[in-house]
Amino acid sequence: MVSSHPSPLPTPSKPARPVRSGVTHAGRGALIGLVELVPGVSGGTVALVLGVFDRLIASANHFISGAVHLVLRRDRAGAVRRASGVEWNLLLPLAAGMFLALIFLSGPLHAFVEGQPKIASGLFFGMVAASLVVPISMARDAAPAGPATAAGRLAGPAVVLVTAAAAFALLGIPALQIENHSWWVLVLSGAIAVCALALPGLSGSFLLLTFGMYEPTLEAVSNRDLGYLAFFAAGAVIGLGSFVRLLGYLLRVHRRAVLLVATGLILGSIRALWPWQEDSALLPPDDAWMMPLAAALIGAAVVLLLWFAQSRAEAKNLPA
Repeated sequence: MVSSHPSPLPTPSKPARPVRSGVTHAGRGALIGLVELVPGVSGGTVALVLGVFDRLIASANHFISGAVHLVLRRDRAGAVRRASGVEWNLLLPLAAGMFLALIFLSGPLHAFVEGQPKIASGLFFGMVAASLVVPISMARDAAPAGPATAAGRLAGPAVVLVTAAAAFALLGIPALQIENHSWWVLVLSGAIAVCALALPGLSGSFLLLTFGMYEPTLEAVSNRDLGYLAFFAAGAVIGLGSFVRLLGYLLRVHRRAVLLVATGLILGSIRALWPWQEDSALLPPDDAWMMPLAAALIGAAVVLLLWFAQSRAEAKNLPA
């Protein structure tokens, strides 16, 4: 007997997870691009906090390997095979988010840093200080199995302290002023900036500031100076092709050592973010510390919440 009741309508399908993941990755890219505009804050550190650093380095290595194979050997099939490991669903939305952040947020962020330098420094100080929990926990997980010797227990803190001291000293170097913005200077600046982006704890913007190229580059981004940006981007491609492959190899072979160095770099880079560097005293007068302290606590809370959410997602084996 045929039922007189109409057949139920098909259940509407849930939104595709790739779309939601793409939006999430674009948001992560925007955060990385945003902090990369700030001297002293490393985009690589944010990538670590967001749980995408290893995947980014691996994808960049696969892409560079495929590109080199195609250019040097003219083997398209081999290049496609080597580039098959690239996570395009991660890389493309992340790059789009970074690009949009750099284009549309460079002006407002620059105005915030210039208009409220103490509060901005406090905010970024808290973010960077809290982000130390990420490489420390990853280095602990990468430690070799079995009981550690006395030398092994001292080696890790020694690497962190030596690297932190070197970064602290580097951040005390006065900024240079390069008046001649020749094409090779722009190419070199792009290579330096992207190498720092790939290494947690090393701020590309701060290195540009040290070489006197931060203000011109930020102005070029704000004014859409395509000629300047083309040479800068060419340098970034060169730096990406050389340094990222080396970093990927070191992460595979000496992962714990790389993470310990990253911890030291992040620890030492905090010097650049202390809000009262121009003052003769290290501590602020009267009640001037209240707003920077509140900003630091907010920044630290944001980073710790992001890290906690990422850790829970990884514990549940949810795709990020």
